[in-house]
Amino acid sequence: MSTLDFSPLFRSMIGFDRLANALETAYRTEPGGYPPYNVELLDENRYRITLAVAGFTEAELGIEAKENLLTVTGQRQANESEGNFLYRGIANRAFERRFQLADYVKVQEARLENGLLHIDLVREVPEAMKPRRIEIRAAGASPAIEHASTERPKAA
Repeated sequence: MSTLDFSPLFRSMIGFDRLANALETAYRTEPGGYPPYNVELLDENRYRITLAVAGFTEAELGIEAKENLLTVTGQRQANESEGNFLYRGIANRAFERRFQLADYVKVQEARLENGLLHIDLVREVPEAMKPRRIEIRAAGASPAIEHASTERPKAA
């Protein structure tokens, strides 16, 4: 397996080294796995991850969001009444799924219904990070922001 060289991108992109690491990790990650999942774009700032976790209860599932990493785990409780199976096609194993989240993406809600775990995510960009319009002044025009004078008025 070869590695990808992202150095040409860094000539014109500043501060995207984490993007290169994410692409390299995605390149090395095997597709598939257990449990199967969907990632859905609901609108510009809302996403949903849906995992097929049939047979798991809320108590057997765990969701942890730390920094930009979302980890979903499932640990089946030992069942005393295990039968004598001739064939076992339903997966009954523990799992851990990790999802790398972009900056400002937060978990909004998680719910389990009909064997599907839905995790709703929302991107909340801080006001300071949103685009803003900068006024361009003509040469020689007075500044838009005037600073108060530091001199005290003279007493008469």
